[in-house]
Amino acid sequence: MDTDLLYALAAFAFVSSITPGPNNMMLMASGANFGLRRTLPHMAGVALGFVAMVVLVGAGLIGLFDLWPTSYTVLKVVSVGYLLYLAWKIATAAAPKGDGQAGGRPFTFLQAALFQWVNPKAWTMALTAITVYAPARDLGGIILVAAIFGAVNLPSVGSWAYLGTQLRRFLGSAGRLRTFNITMALLLVASLYPVLWPYAPCARPLAPDNRQASCRVRRRRFRAGRQAR
Repeated sequence: MDTDLLYALAAFAFVSSITPGPNNMMLMASGANFGLRRTLPHMAGVALGFVAMVVLVGAGLIGLFDLWPTSYTVLKVVSVGYLLYLAWKIATAAAPKGDGQAGGRPFTFLQAALFQWVNPKAWTMALTAITVYAPARDLGGIILVAAIFGAVNLPSVGSWAYLGTQLRRFLGSAGRLRTFNITMALLLVASLYPVLWPYAPCARPLAPDNRQASCRVRRRRFRAGRQAR
């Protein structure tokens, strides 16, 4: 991989890791509810779980969508259902106990790592990274992509957890914390927009040319319909 492509990969890894998404919304909520120390396993699980995902996607899982097209729909349904469940759990989190600690418990390392497999943003990032930056799917290229993401992802997601801990001072009362949790739950649901949007599959990097053409036709019809209104 040449230097220019390496810089482009690092930029893609940073932008996709630092921007809002299910992981970052959940980490900010965890930081606000449980503090940074108790959120560290969650952070590590996100970073290392995604690295493992990139490696496995590059090693062959990327072809699953071509061999079994229905898997894309199955993944979307499972992801949306689980994220809605998590949003409900965040919104209904117990009020702080007498010692000031929020009820419930943060994600463990394993839970956070496994969550990547039902995180639609993580799938999009992994598929795009392998398709664009390791198209030959050689072991060296896959490991390099995974290593870049590993180096960039942890501080990126950690910044959201840290932001949540800084909000703890403001969220000292049960009412404020409940409002914050409901807001985070709504933002988590909002992060599903690219998945629920009717034309989100058009952005899938592995879509065949005829699928992309069909998507463009549907987009034009959709816009024409809106203008007709």
